[in-house]
Amino acid sequence: MDTLQAILLGIVQGLTEFLPVSSSGHLQIAKELLGVELEENLAFDVTLHAATVLSTIVVLWSEVRRLVRGLFSRRFTPEQSYVLKLALSMVPIGIVGFAFKERIDALLGAPWILAFVGAMLLLTAALLAFAYYAKPRQKEDISYRDALLIGVAQACAALPGLSRSGSTIAAGLLLGNRKEAVARFSFLMVLAPILGEMFLEVVSGKLTAGIAAGPMLAGFAAAFVTGYLACRFMIGIVKRGRLIWFALYCTIAGAVAIISYWI
Repeated sequence: MDTLQAILLGIVQGLTEFLPVSSSGHLQIAKELLGVELEENLAFDVTLHAATVLSTIVVLWSEVRRLVRGLFSRRFTPEQSYVLKLALSMVPIGIVGFAFKERIDALLGAPWILAFVGAMLLLTAALLAFAYYAKPRQKEDISYRDALLIGVAQACAALPGLSRSGSTIAAGLLLGNRKEAVARFSFLMVLAPILGEMFLEVVSGKLTAGIAAGPMLAGFAAAFVTGYLACRFMIGIVKRGRLIWFALYCTIAGAVAIISYWI
């Protein structure tokens, strides 16, 4: 992988991590188009995800700081309750990560991965369209039950092509939560799982395998900058309720991916 390929993939990751269009699916499609070798996937993908985690922290810094301060209060605070909900939402993806990580990684190397990604993009489109047209009651706060169900949606999105942000935001909206609250919860809940995955890769010594430091840093920088912009943009989009355009995009991208596989 050269530096230009790394920058292009970083831009794809940064843009699609927060937009409900599946970052893993678009990364896979981009790698197919750029001819990036499979053995470079894991370390580079984790690095790009780390960049988008950092961009999330920067965009939501006031929220993160408030939660950290409230976490150490001697009495039970709303911030502690929110952190507990975030922790609860991470349980399903933790189970999937420990039980099925190797199978999911192997799936990325399957010869029919492009068709699978296309099918999952179509499913993402259906979820976004359903959430757009559904009009449930707007609740003030995300409950513990809703946090767990949103976490289940995130665990399902471990499948390449099924958008994590799209699945979690759609689940939160269908459960009747306010749009801005769902967007912030969706972006905050992914921080620990990605950081945990990166820590495991560092411990295993796989983080820099298969790719030089220059392209790795270039990809990281590109993903951070575009991720920062996309995160700010997406919070506004969810507040305005314009997810239907992303449903249309996922429908087109999914159809193109499936057709490309069969051609």
